[in-house]
Amino acid sequence: MIRLAIGTLRRHRGAYAGTFLAAVLAVALLSGGGLLLASVLTAKPPADRFAAAAVVVSGERAVTVETVTHKKKKNKDKVKRKVKTERLTGAGTLPAGLADRLAALPGVAAAVPDLAFPVEVTAKGRALRGADGAPVVGHGWASAGLTPYTMRNGNPPGPGEAVLDADLATRAGLTAGAEVTVTSRTGVRTLRISGIAAPAGRDGLPAQGALFVADAEAAALSGLDGPTAVGILAAPGAGDLRAAVEQAVAGQAVTGQAVTGGSTVIGAVTVLTGDDRVRADLPGALPDYIAPISIFGFLIGITAFAAVFVLTGTVTLGVRQRLRELALLRTAGATPGQLRRLLSLESLLLAGCAAIPGAPLGIVAAEAVAARFRRLGAVPPQFTVQINPLVLIAAAAAGLLVTAVAARIAGRRAARIAPTQALTETAGAPAGGWFTRVLAAVVAAGGAVAVLTFVPLGGPFGMGMSFVSSALLLCAVAALGPLAVRPLTAVVSRLLGAGPVGRLAAQVTRAEPRRVAAVAVPLVLMFAINATMLLNSRMLTGITAGEQAARTASATAQVTAPQGLALGTAEAVMAVPGVTGAAATVPTRIVVVAGGKPEDHVAQGLLTTGTQAALDLGFTAGGFSDGAFAASRYLAGLYGWTVGQDVELRLADGHRVRLRLTGVYERSRGFGDAVLPAALVAAHDPRGLVRGISVRYDPGTAERIRAAVPGVVVTPSSATEAAGDAQEQQGAWELMVVVTLGFTAIAILNTFAIATTGRRREFADLRLAGATTGQLHRLAAREALIVVTAGLALGALITGVVVGAFSVAQDGVFRVVVDPATYATMAAGVAALGLLAGVLPARVLLRRRALPALADDQ
Repeated sequence: MIRLAIGTLRRHRGAYAGTFLAAVLAVALLSGGGLLLASVLTAKPPADRFAAAAVVVSGERAVTVETVTHKKKKNKDKVKRKVKTERLTGAGTLPAGLADRLAALPGVAAAVPDLAFPVEVTAKGRALRGADGAPVVGHGWASAGLTPYTMRNGNPPGPGEAVLDADLATRAGLTAGAEVTVTSRTGVRTLRISGIAAPAGRDGLPAQGALFVADAEAAALSGLDGPTAVGILAAPGAGDLRAAVEQAVAGQAVTGQAVTGGSTVIGAVTVLTGDDRVRADLPGALPDYIAPISIFGFLIGITAFAAVFVLTGTVTLGVRQRLRELALLRTAGATPGQLRRLLSLESLLLAGCAAIPGAPLGIVAAEAVAARFRRLGAVPPQFTVQINPLVLIAAAAAGLLVTAVAARIAGRRAARIAPTQALTETAGAPAGGWFTRVLAAVVAAGGAVAVLTFVPLGGPFGMGMSFVSSALLLCAVAALGPLAVRPLTAVVSRLLGAGPVGRLAAQVTRAEPRRVAAVAVPLVLMFAINATMLLNSRMLTGITAGEQAARTASATAQVTAPQGLALGTAEAVMAVPGVTGAAATVPTRIVVVAGGKPEDHVAQGLLTTGTQAALDLGFTAGGFSDGAFAASRYLAGLYGWTVGQDVELRLADGHRVRLRLTGVYERSRGFGDAVLPAALVAAHDPRGLVRGISVRYDPGTAERIRAAVPGVVVTPSSATEAAGDAQEQQGAWELMVVVTLGFTAIAILNTFAIATTGRRREFADLRLAGATTGQLHRLAAREALIVVTAGLALGALITGVVVGAFSVAQDGVFRVVVDPATYATMAAGVAALGLLAGVLPARVLLRRRALPALADDQ
């Protein structure tokens, strides 16, 4: 059987080239997507600021909720524990006296408190950033020994002074004696550089810049009421300090204790050792891989679906091209089981060979996608693709599995072919199997309807669910196959079947619904998936810009500062004479615990002054008042909140606060799903800076604002606030579209080529009947036009259903053609590709002066 399979592959090299190419691309896509996802899941912070500490104790860095359920089964109580965790964007602080207690433990050389806080540093008129645009984090000088940082030149900081790391100093061209302006949530200060410090063997940490101030001034500059971490240095000869530290911490912990690897969570305090020490750093100082996980997860979902979808169709089409050969084998005595095994073995050999170039190609693709995402800012600059042999092996195995399953499914029907069909000019697969096809289509379509009906498409998972619904509808179309294209082909072929060539093309396409379906379905895939993703992302961008414009429509101008504004500085701007209304926003995130699951949401701290509103959130119920909070319509609906209800929220640093819901608003895109008092947010968010102030003022006030607060920028009110995020998200979606477009385009060319190669005898017979080469060219073009039109019609139907449902979920407006230019470009591109794929293989085949006449297929 193996020799026969190898011989068949050698004999049909041209026919199997298309299937081989599809398998190579499928393995490459699976490998590339798998490497990206595995790399982001296993990514680690590039440096440990606590490298010199044996043990690190930190405040809260995540909200952890444990749910315990008791089930009684066979007179026995079964306890099930479920733990859910959500990372905080801020750092919880520790009790001020904890460091002294830990320092008194046996074997402890020193317990160094660390007050870590983000700062914006400017010098010589420009902002300072670390390598790859890394943020700058402030610390008290005592914590320099935890890395350790050592002085290269100059002196430790005194009052009004600071020490910069060598990397920052080199980038800014600063030396001891220079001055820098430091902005934190407590205000703006000018500090003199007293010295330059660096870790041993390097100029700075790769993911963050460091600025050290005098320990006596750290609390005033940071606004912290305690250290964010305590690093414990072991005395010479000291043993394992972890147990002793845990006991000391437990003496003043609240409740609960959980041990995981190198970390022990005791109430709101975490004890860290080994590689886990890095988790004690300020969250904003570490690269964030949460968003990239969802991006690459979505990317591998799209590419895997497209790869499996196309590979399955290509293998099935390849088997159909060999029906007469299989009939000859049946005539020679082969059993259906032997034919199925032969087809499966051939496909496995082909997929195994395809994995050899496919895996390296996947590595190249992963590197290219990662580089583009780094430029877009969708992943941290430090992100690198890690070559994981297990992922490559899994991708190759997946390609083998999909190919084998596709061959098995196609072989089950092909193996039932009657031996007598070997004596006919053509052989067709046995009819039947419609019940299974219709059942599969009904299940897939029902799943799509359920997703579009019951899943909240207006939430953060709306884009992902729109893809799922598109994929299900595509599966339904693929399952129906000929049943789906036959009525469309009947209509289209009559409209485009003018003339002798047109009538013949119409008859051929109506007589061969299986072949038409095999080449039309990839066109449906290409248009439906990519158009849906692109149109939905454009829709979100437009809706976000529209809501932002509506929010600030009443404002005269926006007041911003390149480094942000401390809340006190913002209040000075809002108090300038002539300002009749102002609204300052402080971006943050909150965590809501419901149903045993913590979830974080984008929020804003809000401070309003004046008699005229400068920010319109579009309240549908109640409003916002200081000391309370307001929620978006989506968030209130998600948790079932009502106006007047008291709700417990976790702020950025984990602080619990219970606030009353006083209003529900609808203009939340590009803004946030909750509005809290600005002072509360600034006190518990490590950054705590005002991003912008919407102001209404009398003529001439702009000059007074610039004079009162030098350095601020006053610009006419516009929707630029969310433009950066919107463009970044749009760029990420467009890159995904490019990846899937490239693959599906090659798949379409490949599928048409396989289908055309299988028609060699048909073209030879037409030549013998007197048809000219030109007539055959026109026949192929007309058939391609009919197939492309039918495929676009099905693709447009799927796109219209999904985009329309997604649009209604967003803002209640039904849209199908969201962006006419984009829609037309996609349709024209797919049509042009389909026509090219239909015509080009026929021209290549007809140029070969060896078309079979009465011989068997080669």
